[in-house]
Amino acid sequence: MERSINILLITADQWRGRCLSALGHPMVKTPNLDALAADGVLFRNHYAQCMPCGPSRASLLTGMYMMNHRSVRNGTPLDARFTNIALEARKEGYDPGLIGYTDTSLDPRLLPPKDPQRTRYDNTLPGFSQLVPGSELGSAVASPWLRALIAKGYEVPERAEDIYRPVPDYPNADGRGATYAPPVYGAEDSDTAFMADRAIETITMSAQTPWFLHLSLLRPHPPFIAPEPYNTMYDPNEVDEFQRSASPEVEAMSHPHTAYMLRHHLSCEGLDPATHPNDDASMRQLRATYYGLMTEVDHHLGRIVAALKATGSYENTLIVFTSDHGEQLWDHWMLGKESLFDQSVHIPLIIRPPGSVSEAKRGHVVDAFTESVDVMPTTLDMLGCEVPLQCDGRSLAPFLAGAPPTDWRQEAHWEIDFRDVKNGKSETEMGLRFDECSLSAIRDRRYKYVHFTSLPALLYNIEADPDELINLADDPAYAGVVAEYAQKILSWRMAHAERTLTGFRNEHERPRAER
Repeated sequence: MERSINILLITADQWRGRCLSALGHPMVKTPNLDALAADGVLFRNHYAQCMPCGPSRASLLTGMYMMNHRSVRNGTPLDARFTNIALEARKEGYDPGLIGYTDTSLDPRLLPPKDPQRTRYDNTLPGFSQLVPGSELGSAVASPWLRALIAKGYEVPERAEDIYRPVPDYPNADGRGATYAPPVYGAEDSDTAFMADRAIETITMSAQTPWFLHLSLLRPHPPFIAPEPYNTMYDPNEVDEFQRSASPEVEAMSHPHTAYMLRHHLSCEGLDPATHPNDDASMRQLRATYYGLMTEVDHHLGRIVAALKATGSYENTLIVFTSDHGEQLWDHWMLGKESLFDQSVHIPLIIRPPGSVSEAKRGHVVDAFTESVDVMPTTLDMLGCEVPLQCDGRSLAPFLAGAPPTDWRQEAHWEIDFRDVKNGKSETEMGLRFDECSLSAIRDRRYKYVHFTSLPALLYNIEADPDELINLADDPAYAGVVAEYAQKILSWRMAHAERTLTGFRNEHERPRAER
C-alpha cells in the first residue's frame, strides 16, 4: 500500500452494533452507511474492548487491551510511555487532525502541578492537533458550536448543557415521554451538522496532502433529544422489543453487579428520574429518539462522502467508521454502556479501503470476531508502517483483501473496571476492595463467560439464550464449561501481557515478535 493515502477515522459515540439497516435492523435506517459498507467491508461481530468512553478510546487509539494501558475509568491517566495511532502516523509525515474529542486523561507526571490539564479527562490524545473541540464540552465561550448558535441568533442558556432542553409546549408531546420534543435549534444547526460542516471544510480545504482526520461525533450519545424531523421519524410503538427479565427485581437477582447497575441506570447517564420517567412508553420513545439521532448522523456522513467524491479524494481515502461502545436502551432494564451485556459492547465497524484494494471483496460482510484494538494496526498496515509491539490487536487488511488469516481469534474479549475512585460507591455497595472492582468477559458463538475478580462468575449459552437471561455458572452440569472458559481467559491474559520489551535480548539488534 502506498503511503500517500488519506485517512478518515470516524467514531459515533454510543452506537449499538446491530443498528445498521445493512445488517437487517428492523427499524433504523442508515442508507449512507449502507452505501459505505457496500463499497467496503462490514464487520458483523465487532466488539469494544472496554468502557466507558475514556478507556475505550484509549484501546481504540493505542491498539492495547485495557489490562495493558490501564486507563480504566474516565479520568484515569493514560501512561505517556505508550505510543498511539496519531504519533505513529506523524512518523510518516501526517499531521493528524481531530474534530471532536478523545476523552484522554494525560499523564500527570509530565505536567506542572497547577496545569489545568491535570484535572480534566477531556484532553486531546498526544499526536492529534485538535481543530474543533467536541460539541458536548464547555461553556458558550469555549464551545465553537455554541458560539455559532449565538451568531445565528439563538439564545444560549447560561448553563451550556441546557441548550439540549426540549422546547416547551411542543404539539402532541403529551404521553410521548421526555425525549420526544425537539431542542430549540433546527437540524441544520445541530451539533452533528456543525461537526460535519467542519469536517467537510477540513477535507476540502486541506493544505496537506495526504491528510489524516479523526472525526469524533457525540451522537447518538445522550442527551436523548433530536431536532426535527428526526424526533418524529420513528414510531415508539413499533420499536423492537426490550430484551430483559420479567421485572427489574428479577433482573437484579441475577448478579450483584447487575443489581448495582440497576440502582444507578439513570444517574450514570445524567438523566434525572424526576424528568425522565422509566415507564415503558417513555423508554420506547427514548429508543425511537436514539434511532432518529442515528439517522441524523447517517445523513451527515453521506454529506462528507459526497464532499470527498466532489474533491476527487474519495478513491484515495481509507475510511473507518466505528464507535467507542454501545448502549443498553432499556434492555435488561438499563440505560448506558457499562453493563456486562452485549448491547454495551457490540459496536459497528465499516472499513472502506482506497480504490485499488480488493474490488472483488467490496460489499463483503465478515463474520469473524474483531475488536477495537484491531483498528490501529489495520490503519498502520494500510499505510505500510511497522505496527508497534505494544499493539494487542491485529491488522484486518487480510479481510479487506479477501484472504482472512487461518489463525484468527475465535472469540471476543472485553473488560470493565467499575471502581469508583471519587466516592467509593461501587466498593461500598458490593463489599469489594478498590482493586477488586473488575470483570473480564469472553464471548464466542456458543457461550459467554464473565469472570469477576471477587464476585460470582456468569455463564450464558448464547445459542440457546441470546437475550442473556439464564445464568448457568452455578449449574453443576456446566462446571466443565465454566472451568474451560476461565482457563481461556487466563490464557488470553497471559498471551497478551504487556510486552513492549519482552521480545528483546541485549545482544540482538532487533526484537522477535509475532503478529
